[in-house]
Amino acid sequence: MAIELATTQSDQGKVTRLSWADCKQLIREADKPGNIVYAVPRGGLCAAALMTEANLVTDPAEANIILDDIIDSGATRDRFITAYPSAEFVALVDKQKYTELGWVVFPWENETGPEDAVVRLLEYIGEDPKRDGLVNTPARVVKALGEMTSGNRDDPADILATTFAADCDEMVVVRNIPFYSLCEHHLLPFHGTATVGYIPTDRVVGLSKIARLVNCFGRRLQIQEQMTRQVVDAMMEYLDPVGAACVIKATHTCMAMRGIRSDGETVTSALAGAFLDKPEARAEFMSLAVKQ
Repeated sequence: MAIELATTQSDQGKVTRLSWADCKQLIREADKPGNIVYAVPRGGLCAAALMTEANLVTDPAEANIILDDIIDSGATRDRFITAYPSAEFVALVDKQKYTELGWVVFPWENETGPEDAVVRLLEYIGEDPKRDGLVNTPARVVKALGEMTSGNRDDPADILATTFAADCDEMVVVRNIPFYSLCEHHLLPFHGTATVGYIPTDRVVGLSKIARLVNCFGRRLQIQEQMTRQVVDAMMEYLDPVGAACVIKATHTCMAMRGIRSDGETVTSALAGAFLDKPEARAEFMSLAVKQ
């Protein structure tokens, strides 16, 4: 990015607030004589209001540049470049390139933040966000989501960085570590326990670090299958053990509260090293993992 943007740290992560001068600088490549610009409602229209040289049109088929304020997931960009492949899609801020920006606030949004998105959702389901019980709900939801996804800000390398010399080459198993996570498909909770085992070489890690590792991956938007593999991969990468394994048992409210509306326990496993290659090691771990 050509200019330095002011980024601060909040409890939930980084926040970047752009000034009008920042936006004017960021738009300068598109604001040139001869450019024919279509502005994507709503953010693109605010950005286009800063233009003094480019020609603005209301039909994207006539444009050589399609302008928006931000690229988040890229869905808007992909839709426009598919429909109008001859035009260039330009955004003031591309978060896919500059991931360090965090939550971006444009000057025309004033103090708009994630709480406003919660207000919109409440309105969508027919609620009154101004009623007594809901007045502070948006702030509470944002804070809760920050806590429940705090694993995004945890580094498995840091968690497993401290090890201790030990004359131990037998299996170490920590059973029934409780965790709570959010299903990435519906943002509904799933929770359960993880049993993690490894066979060390000449060094061991503190047992509490294994529980912290489980919660590092649990406190993210997740699917259970992926989380199970992530725990094992981190153990193998940062501890270099003879083998590592994880079994997770969980119940999913996205099954119980919607869709099929049925409870059921989901069990997933991931194995690496000796637990994958040696049947006797795998059998010993599994007998410990499923034991009540």
